[in-house]
This record gives sequence, C-alpha cells and structure tokens, in this order.
Amino acid sequence: YPTDTLLPGMKLGWDGTKNLNKTLISWRSLIDPSSGSYEFEIENWTVSHGLLSSKGQLQYRTGSIYSNLVNITETEEEITHSLNITTNVNSTSLLQLTYTGSLDLLELIGGERHSSIFFPEDSCDPYNVCGGNSYCNFLSPGRNCVCIAGFQWGGQYASGLTKSRQTCLRKSRLSCREKEFKKITNMKLPDTQYKIVDSKVG
Repeated sequence: YPTDTLLPGMKLGWDGTKNLNKTLISWRSLIDPSSGSYEFEIENWTVSHGLLSSKGQLQYRTGSIYSNLVNITETEEEITHSLNITTNVNSTSLLQLTYTGSLDLLELIGGERHSSIFFPEDSCDPYNVCGGNSYCNFLSPGRNCVCIAGFQWGGQYASGLTKSRQTCLRKSRLSCREKEFKKITNMKLPDTQYKIVDSKVG
C-alpha cells in the first residue's frame, strides 16, 4: 500500500496471486496526508501504461518517457511497474503523486532533490485530447490537434455531458483494395482496453 510515493523495490499495479491492485493516491493538500482527489494506477490491459485520474475521471495516460524510466513486468501473475534498486547509497529515485495531480519522478542525490520527469508535461498529455482519427502536436501553430492523412475536420462528437467538439472524418470511402498502412512517428501506442494486441508482430 504505497500511499502517494513509490520507492525502489516496491511494485505498483496488479498482483494476480492476491488479486490486489496497488495504486498511488495523492494527499488532500500539502499539509493534509488524508486521501486526495488523484489516483495513479497501472492499467492491466495487454500493453500496460500508467493512468492518472481525478475523482474517477481519466485525465492522463503515460507515454514513452515514463516507460523508459520504470521496469515493466507483464505476466499472467502480475502487471506491475517498479523503480530500479541502485547500489549507490548517495542516490535513490522515488515516484510521487502530488496533491495537485502531477506525477513527479524525483532523484535524491546527496540529500538534494532533483526532478527527472514531471507529468503532465505539455498540452498533448490529457487523455484523448483530440478524439478519433487525429493526433496532438504541441508544436503545430494555431491548433494542437491534427487530422491523420485521409481525414479532415467536420462533424461533432460529445466531450462530456454539455460540450461537443469537432472530430476528423474520412475524406473518401474506405477501399478494401488498398493495402497500405500510414506510418506516423512519435506517437503513444493506443490503449488496449478494447483492442487485440499481437506482441509477436515486429
């Protein structure tokens, strides 16, 4: 039960032997350690990521920077993320969910705190910020959301109970004769809650 901080050697995520899902829960405020509004959990889907939610509403999903800094174990017995145990007594890492809802990977070196990553980092980190058939590019001038090749802006889709926003629609009908996949770089893998993943495909 790691409260708001994950230390090296601790495992965050699903333990199949105990049917227990270990999560980080933020403090209520800087000086109040009772449970706050934010929770960081590991999805137990085929390709696991970290999910940061507020009051049960999914806010953010981690990407490749986070995945490169933690150890990810995905077996039938467990789906967990953990930090490396270091033999250097002068340096240790910890992952902390702050009371403001950010995820901070800290490195303590000789008693001083250094922040390795601070998540969310930019305007493209919110979960599903652009909707289907589009991607977020925070370097794009004007608007961050860009339709993928073969799609254009049009139509509306629901964004919460009272809001709607534009979505990307196909420019022409789908042709089953075309056997071409478009390669898009620097993307997060899609979540796999409702998808089938073949991990043997290169």
